[in-house]
Amino acid sequence: MQTWGGGLRRRPVQGWGSKPRAGVRPPGELGAGLSPSADFPARGPPCRPAPRPRSPAGPRSARTLCSTPQREEKRGPHGRMQTLLVRLVALLGLMSRLLETSALTGAPWGRASRVFLSPSQVKDRRLGLKVKDSNFTLGGFPSLILAGTIHYFRVPKEYWRDRLLKLKACGFNTVTTHVPWNLHEPRRGQFQFTGNLDLAVFISMALEVDLWVILCPGPYIGSDLDLGGLPSWLLRDPKMKLRTTYKGFTKAVNHYFDELIPRIVSLQVQEDGPIIAVQLENEYGSYHMDKKYMPYVKKALVTRGVKTLLMTADTGQDLTGGHVKNVLATLHLRSINKATYETLSSFQGPSPVLMTVYTASAPDGWGALRHSLDPHLVMRDAREMLAFRFSLNFYMFHGGTNFGFMGGSAPLHNYLSTVTSYDYGALLTEDGDYTPEYVTFQELFRSVTVPSHNLSPNEVHRPPQPESRPRVVYKPVAATYYMSLWDALPYLDEPTLSAKPVSMEKLSVNQGSGQSSGYILYETAISSGGLLTSRGHVQDRGQVFLDNLYIGVLDHASTELTLPRRSDYEGSQMLRILVENQGRLAYGPDINKERKGLTGDIYLNKSPLRKFKIYSLEMKPKFIQRDLPNIWKPALFQPRGPAFFLGLLRVGDHPRDTFIKMQDWTKGVIFINGQNLGRYWNIGPQETLYLPGPWLQPGANEIVVFEEWKSALVIQFTDSPQLGHVSWDSPRCHGQRMQGPAPPGTYALFCQVGAWDPCTQPPTLLLSGAGSRYASGESPHPFR
Repeated sequence: MQTWGGGLRRRPVQGWGSKPRAGVRPPGELGAGLSPSADFPARGPPCRPAPRPRSPAGPRSARTLCSTPQREEKRGPHGRMQTLLVRLVALLGLMSRLLETSALTGAPWGRASRVFLSPSQVKDRRLGLKVKDSNFTLGGFPSLILAGTIHYFRVPKEYWRDRLLKLKACGFNTVTTHVPWNLHEPRRGQFQFTGNLDLAVFISMALEVDLWVILCPGPYIGSDLDLGGLPSWLLRDPKMKLRTTYKGFTKAVNHYFDELIPRIVSLQVQEDGPIIAVQLENEYGSYHMDKKYMPYVKKALVTRGVKTLLMTADTGQDLTGGHVKNVLATLHLRSINKATYETLSSFQGPSPVLMTVYTASAPDGWGALRHSLDPHLVMRDAREMLAFRFSLNFYMFHGGTNFGFMGGSAPLHNYLSTVTSYDYGALLTEDGDYTPEYVTFQELFRSVTVPSHNLSPNEVHRPPQPESRPRVVYKPVAATYYMSLWDALPYLDEPTLSAKPVSMEKLSVNQGSGQSSGYILYETAISSGGLLTSRGHVQDRGQVFLDNLYIGVLDHASTELTLPRRSDYEGSQMLRILVENQGRLAYGPDINKERKGLTGDIYLNKSPLRKFKIYSLEMKPKFIQRDLPNIWKPALFQPRGPAFFLGLLRVGDHPRDTFIKMQDWTKGVIFINGQNLGRYWNIGPQETLYLPGPWLQPGANEIVVFEEWKSALVIQFTDSPQLGHVSWDSPRCHGQRMQGPAPPGTYALFCQVGAWDPCTQPPTLLLSGAGSRYASGESPHPFR
């Protein structure tokens, strides 16, 4: 038998049939009728994407091919025989692999071989998590990893234990979490590890609940966060090369790891803690700008005391680019084929398969349809992975919320900014309630796992399932006072004076760390009208005003506006551009360019404008709680233009969770007692914002709304989330068949281009169940 962490013996892959899945899998493979479960009979050949060469500078595209049962019949008996033989070869290959595993472990193929070990059942943790041939071992016993991702920073700290207990009760034995550098070091050299960012408490709580932990410390984590979790102050360096061994980047990483790693080394499994594995970076194979970078990250962790199992995580096609010698390579259940396993085996020999990202859905974007997947497809994938002894990590088990401005964007159709909710189609809803899929997965895990070789299924102790937390509908709150942004400007911090526009990151604020998020206002005097041109320098959305008169919007799609022409202005008028940072790209090579605000010159009649006043409107809790001046006016009408609105929510002695419904408001941000709940926008799909009960206090609670355009003066509440209409990731029905790819804002792939009617037929997704993030094929990892 072969055990590693040490050197890896090269050995060819055994027993895999023809192409496994790239979304829905071809016939004769995992997911194509070979599941031992009788619940899912064999099905005909599904669609599959035909990969195209990938540009190093941008995302991958795909064209759609379909092999339907009707087409199979047209091939004649010879074609059908070939298909049958492919299935047979694949089945024999899979059986061979499973039998080999059984021989190595001495365990029969079936329930008893899927040993489910939790921290309380492992007495000797000195060895930690190991790879022994085709198994993971804990305490010397083969063990299956059933993990679910929970981001502590997306969940109120008061609810951490509740969410972890629900993870445990569902049947998982491991929680996976990522560590956002940008939240822990929002300003260079100033670290935050308290409150909702107390990572050590979250990890310790997982151990108390009897869960293992897989930790993903980055430095880049993706996770649909602004800049993938990297701090924006890195971009103050004009030569910055993120995720490389560029000295400016590694110096910052070293400083960050000097603060982070000592906080978690004592929580490793070898120290009787719960951390059994640490992931290096995230999906570096799709970025792969510097072959020295991943070895650097490994050394940075090991030299600081990380001694538990290290692993990487990549899609099948990016596996080689993200691999590090003597580090376990794990997979995302996407773009996997026979070559994936051959590549995997070539550099690490026989090893267990861990699907690090087995995803339920995808994040939603403003102005797009809400994502949804057929739960039967998700369940089928899970059954098949367990049948083939794969360990898995469910992303997300509980998504939570993109509180504040933490959400990122994806480069789909210019930009697609993620909504505030990170519900994600997870097994728990955004507020932690159970879904029907939770119960289904709970039953599945109970049917296929046992905690040790010595217990029968009837003897398994199941942890109690926490009760759902009650929600409440509070009475509507009147926004009785308002203050326009223009009235507030003289009372704010002194503006920056600059001859040219300056981006957020380059502002001399926050002790030299620049501005990270929120809004930024540019003012300059003009003496004539004409054509105002941005040339793509407005990042991301700029509202243009002449004095207080609204003119229009400049953004990624609209780069020109016409200012009213007059023979001459009386003296001059103030041109104002209020720019919103809608979230930096969460992934891709363009993250190095992700500076926000005005990133270059703005032109009036082809001449660059000069002499700007620049106001930083980061809107942190301090700004909302103390820096707003006391010049509130009674809100007797609905004012137009950017303004703050104030209301008081009164609650009883026991505050409960609720959802805010901003009906008839337009676009902005909501603060409760200084806490930033996140963005709202009437273009949808999200219609409500989650308000956690622990963030309320008995009695009066201050609500401040920053509305960019038109208010409704009444803030409403509901006890149920309204995240948009579920549409199977399909385009809107217009009574016509789709011609060509899905339009912007929709993410379905079709079995036959131009031959699928969304009004009458459910879509056939090329990326079913796991891995179906944006099925448009335009991005290898949208948002992540």
